[in-house]
Amino acid sequence: MIPGRIGDLRSLTLFFAWQNKLTGKLPDSLSECQELEALDLSYNNLIGPIPNQLFGLKNLTKLLLLGNDLSGIIPPDIGNCTSLYRLRLNHNRLAGNIPQEIGNLKNLNFLDLSNNHLSGDFPQTFGGCQNLEFLDLHSNSITGSVPDSLPKSLQLIDISDNMLSGSLTHSIGSLNELTKLYLGKNQINGRVPSGILSCSKLQLLDLGSNSFSGEIPKELGLLSSLEISLNLSHNQFSGKIPSEFSSLGKLGVLDLSHNKLTGNLDALSSLQNLVSLNVSFNGFSGELPNTPFFQKLPLSDLAENQGLYITTINSSDKTQSASHKSVMKLVMSILLSTSVALVLLTVYVLIRSHIANESRAQADSWEMTLYQKFDLSIDEIVINLTSSNVIGTGSSGVVYKVSIPNGEILAVKKMWLSTSSEESRAFDNEIRTLGSIRHKNIIRLLGWGSNRNLKLLFYDYLPNGSLSSLLHGSGKGKAEWETRYDVILGVAHALSYMHHDCVPSIIHGDVKAMNVLLGPGFQPYLADFGLARIADGGGGGDDTENSMQVQTHYLAGSYGYMAPEHASMQPITEKSDVYSYGIVVLEVLTGRHPLDPTLPMGAPLVQWVRNHLANNGDPSDILDSKLKGRSDPTMHEMLQTLAVSFLCVSTKASDRPTMKDVVAMLKEIRPIESSRVDHDVLKKGGLTSSSHSSSTTIKPSPPPRNAVVSHGSSNCSYDFSDESNS
Repeated sequence: MIPGRIGDLRSLTLFFAWQNKLTGKLPDSLSECQELEALDLSYNNLIGPIPNQLFGLKNLTKLLLLGNDLSGIIPPDIGNCTSLYRLRLNHNRLAGNIPQEIGNLKNLNFLDLSNNHLSGDFPQTFGGCQNLEFLDLHSNSITGSVPDSLPKSLQLIDISDNMLSGSLTHSIGSLNELTKLYLGKNQINGRVPSGILSCSKLQLLDLGSNSFSGEIPKELGLLSSLEISLNLSHNQFSGKIPSEFSSLGKLGVLDLSHNKLTGNLDALSSLQNLVSLNVSFNGFSGELPNTPFFQKLPLSDLAENQGLYITTINSSDKTQSASHKSVMKLVMSILLSTSVALVLLTVYVLIRSHIANESRAQADSWEMTLYQKFDLSIDEIVINLTSSNVIGTGSSGVVYKVSIPNGEILAVKKMWLSTSSEESRAFDNEIRTLGSIRHKNIIRLLGWGSNRNLKLLFYDYLPNGSLSSLLHGSGKGKAEWETRYDVILGVAHALSYMHHDCVPSIIHGDVKAMNVLLGPGFQPYLADFGLARIADGGGGGDDTENSMQVQTHYLAGSYGYMAPEHASMQPITEKSDVYSYGIVVLEVLTGRHPLDPTLPMGAPLVQWVRNHLANNGDPSDILDSKLKGRSDPTMHEMLQTLAVSFLCVSTKASDRPTMKDVVAMLKEIRPIESSRVDHDVLKKGGLTSSSHSSSTTIKPSPPPRNAVVSHGSSNCSYDFSDESNS
């Protein structure tokens, strides 16, 4: 229970007591802590109403009360708490209307009121929340229509599973920052407005279980950003699938089931990244596209489309196959014309289903390895690989968020199905590298499962996305410098461990911001080891002559992050990882993507920075605008880090430091003691660049070697430095 005298702590600014089994009511005396800025009492057993006096705290920016048993209403006094930036009241028993006064919260950025008993009309005043980026109201009983005016800053809207009605207007197109839109399980009707094309960043769209009608707008097929999921199921859509859908090459999940659609499925035949497709309960006809994906689709995802048929080709006897096809067409036409034939069709389907089930049972023989003991059923994992659980897609597969029986949450990567050796090698690489190493800044592989049709990897679930999304996504680079520094230092530790402390050494091969995942407290974890290679050579990486290299001269990576030696077919060494790491540091400092199309003359980020410094530009001008205006010591830290990044992106691999040296240099930057990088030093040659060389004149003295402590392993031999976490 929270003591009633807590109000005596008049200077209290932060009160974090989440997940502590607290009981009782929120004391009114909390409102007497006038200096309170952040209050987090989430995941306790608190009951009763939210004291309206709490919203009189003028300095309160974060109020997190999710996962309790709070009841009553959301007080209209909430409109007085104008400093509020983050508000989470989800998973309680709050009822009544969402107060109109919420529109007074112009600083509100994150609002989650989901899984309550809220009712009444959708507030028309949300447009006043000018900086709102995240809005989640799902699983309530909210009525009314989707407002015409919503904050243009919104990036995620989830108002699914309510009682909304009316139609969507073209104003939805004004939300040009929107990446995810969940409107499923409502009563919204009418046509989908063509203005949705203006939502050019939309990655996920869920319109399922509504009353939308008319043809599917072709504009949906022109949304090239759609890569996670498109759900149009359980509506009244009619007509054919727009031919423009063939352009949705990044889309992973598509559900068109339970509509009145007709025509064939040819527009979907070129969607190479599809992992899930459901077109059941429509009026589709014609031959299924002859692709491996369609050949492996479950019959349940094609059911109740009387005109669809599958052509089976026997390579040893094509004449017999063509004859069989004709017979099947004739049989199907007879079956469709008489009730007796329907009975025969039922028998036929049951027999084929029995044969398919026997075949599937053979394919479902799982090989599994777990690297820690926990209760895990592969069937429960597979059944949760649904579109609603997708949290990301990448070059090697789709990632799902899956809860297991013991209450833990896993991230499960389902590898793309492919016959190519490269895709199979990515799965083997993840197992070989991550299965035997442990480090506090490297994603932990918990296990894997594989059968003939599926390859799954199990990881710890990390709640804060990737470094890329922090810099360019919903966070829009709002992380403070201290957080960014801790992230790049953590990644440096991870790479130093791989290059210098593992025996044999490991080259990651694809270091980029997207592959740096963020856990609680923005703890960084290096992930995606699909391109990792065991190094061949010295293993220590301390001297250029002894630098390790992979046996092949070519190693794939990501454009914008790859070292110059990739283009010249030079051997790939650990210094290639160092270059990619330097690009990541530049990305963190500037807030710009390595291939930012807005840079002058279309130059890549590293060349833009080199040109700026070569022209005696002020180094502080290239920093992210959200990092500027800091104190002089902090500015010096950022400029010193910029100097380190430029050592890493030297054109010649031999000029780049080792990751062990990078860690030592970064650790010297904070706290800064006697040595500082001065603006004049940077301007006058501290960071020099020309078209012929990117090496710098700042050459920090080599750091001392770390003491090495050897730790045995039953699988293989690895060394862990005193900076590593085994």
